[in-house]
Amino acid sequence: MTDFTLERGDDGIATIRFDAAGRTMNTLTTRGWDDLAAIVETVREDDAIRGAIIVSGKANAFCAGADLDEMLDAAGYTPASAEEQRSIVDRMGKANRVARALETCGKPIVAAIAGHALGGGLELALACHHRIVADDPRIKLGLPEASIGLLPGGGGTQRLLRLLGMARALPLLLEGRTLKPAEALSLGIIDAVVAKGEEVVAARAWIAAGGSPQARWDRRDFVLPGGTPYSADGNPVFIQSAAIAARRSQGNYPAIGNIAHALYEGAQVPIDRALQIETRYFVATLQSPQAKAMIRTLFHSHPALAKAEDRPVAPPPASYRVIGVLGAGMMGAGIAFVSAEAGLDVILIDTSREAAERGKAYARSVLDRRVAKGIIAQEAADAIVARIRPSDDYGDLAPCDLVVETVFEDREVKGEATRRAAAAVREGVLFASNTSTLPITGLAEAAPDPHRYIGMHFHSPVDRMELVEIVLGKETDETALAHALDYVKAIRKTAIVVRDSPFFYTSRTFDTYIREGMEMLVDGYAPTLIDAAGKLAGMPRGPLELTDDVAIDLVDRIAGQRRLSLGAAAERRRSDDVIDLLIREGRYGRKNGRGFYDYAADGTKRLWPGLAEAWPVTTPHSTPELVDTLKRRFLYRQAVEAARCLSEGVLTDPRHADVGAVLGWSFPRWTGGPISLIDQVGAARFSAECDVLADTCGPRFLVPDALRAMAATGRSYYGEARIDQVAA
Repeated sequence: MTDFTLERGDDGIATIRFDAAGRTMNTLTTRGWDDLAAIVETVREDDAIRGAIIVSGKANAFCAGADLDEMLDAAGYTPASAEEQRSIVDRMGKANRVARALETCGKPIVAAIAGHALGGGLELALACHHRIVADDPRIKLGLPEASIGLLPGGGGTQRLLRLLGMARALPLLLEGRTLKPAEALSLGIIDAVVAKGEEVVAARAWIAAGGSPQARWDRRDFVLPGGTPYSADGNPVFIQSAAIAARRSQGNYPAIGNIAHALYEGAQVPIDRALQIETRYFVATLQSPQAKAMIRTLFHSHPALAKAEDRPVAPPPASYRVIGVLGAGMMGAGIAFVSAEAGLDVILIDTSREAAERGKAYARSVLDRRVAKGIIAQEAADAIVARIRPSDDYGDLAPCDLVVETVFEDREVKGEATRRAAAAVREGVLFASNTSTLPITGLAEAAPDPHRYIGMHFHSPVDRMELVEIVLGKETDETALAHALDYVKAIRKTAIVVRDSPFFYTSRTFDTYIREGMEMLVDGYAPTLIDAAGKLAGMPRGPLELTDDVAIDLVDRIAGQRRLSLGAAAERRRSDDVIDLLIREGRYGRKNGRGFYDYAADGTKRLWPGLAEAWPVTTPHSTPELVDTLKRRFLYRQAVEAARCLSEGVLTDPRHADVGAVLGWSFPRWTGGPISLIDQVGAARFSAECDVLADTCGPRFLVPDALRAMAATGRSYYGEARIDQVAA
């Protein structure tokens, strides 16, 4: 046996050790389930064994879950026949059969958990008769499968339902939220929390004291908490739960609907039949294109980019001790904070000491809230703030290993700040500009060495947004890129890499979403329908309300920069007319209480009546077909722009496009990102549907020639490791 081993104890209590061979983290595989099945049979048959404790042989976790790659290989394809599908369901039911054999082996089994137990790891623990967890707030317990488009397939839906009832189980399953040991104990998911290192001692004591080898749902007197779907108490709960699931899914996430179905159907039958139902829904979810796309982007691409796995190999890693931040406004203060939080000393420069102090105060305000919530100790918060040194003297930058400029979005202002910093630091220091619009190649002219100059486009608010868009100027060298990636990794952010071009990738593609909302307004669609369709497509906010949040005058300034960058190629757009009217009316968005919406002091809002006067509604009634068309316009417009960025060489890797979209502006996770969406639809069908939209809405929907070439040859973006060879 390679993953699970059995050690007999002199007291008749055996230890089942989970230590997956060749892996740094325990994950459940077919091999592991086979090992465990054999061990469970031994425990059942050996009269000398009166109970067993499952422990981890890894120091970092109990179990991180199942091996998703193995599952996708086994069940993620479209079966050729109903018989083949039944065979897949049968094979994928192995986890439930082994866990159920453990649960009914007639001997008490305890899970002694000293690290993370997530997904299949927690499901294995739920099949045990008693669960003991170390008192360590760093430990995470949960069933996060829904966050990557799946549902728990190892008994998680059915056992959690029977432990908590529908009302409490459903939110945990739909959100995929992880819990600390104390939270899990209060909910009743685990049975005890003990001092770290005492888990096995407590487990032995429970078995020795006569712990029951029978799950509560196997007892004759078991009653489902909260009631079954057709009981007087349970009926309204299940009806409400169905509505909650439908609202969260909006028809986009098969996992959410399938979780609700598995709970509803499983609540009405015995546990063995319920586990079969769960397996069937698990396989159906795994085979959905949404799950495959989400797994690829969120489980593979995102972690790979977070680890900077595609960093240039040759340059040795950079080690940062002190960084300089030029500008203590919102972005500079945020960058200073996350750098100090990562253990770096920060010199925060502004035009006055008072302005720099205000930037430092931002870090204190964020940490004060965390201290109040018990997230961080006061001493640790004080240490982070102490690492930020406010100053108005550029000479204080002398010890810096990196300088990040965040001053006003003006080339001359940025150039002056860069020149003053360059005069103070040693030769060879990496310079970066946090800009979302200005060309990096032009800004690099103010740097002492353009090869050591790079763009770092952080997203606001910096302390909550994970993405950093690294922008390569024409002269940026490989060492600068490698060292920029080293810094982003050090501050625990995720980087995508783009080449210098107007608005780079994230700003350019995000802009198409809010602009498409304005195009629909001019087309005569009701503003409420426009914002509703955006959210139904999976965007977190409607395009009009989101423009208010961003600030309409900022959108106007970006449009002006676009005209400067593109010159004669900057065509006039109908959305520019919308922005111009709002600016003339002094409507700048939520920040002054007047935008597409009027914002009241009590937090409520209503549409500005002037919209209807300028752009009368000509489509007062919506239909499902109309809503689908608007949703498609939103998604396809962004996807076309992402495809253009790949075709033009702004991006050279589809993973960066997808991860950047999901992290940067919350492009719908169910798609896996705009490029994954094209692959889901298929290049040929996507191109044809975009041609229809181009005929009715305009040439902004025309796909690039590179995508048409892919469609003609049956290729896909993810069918190739990199797409340089198909760039136009």
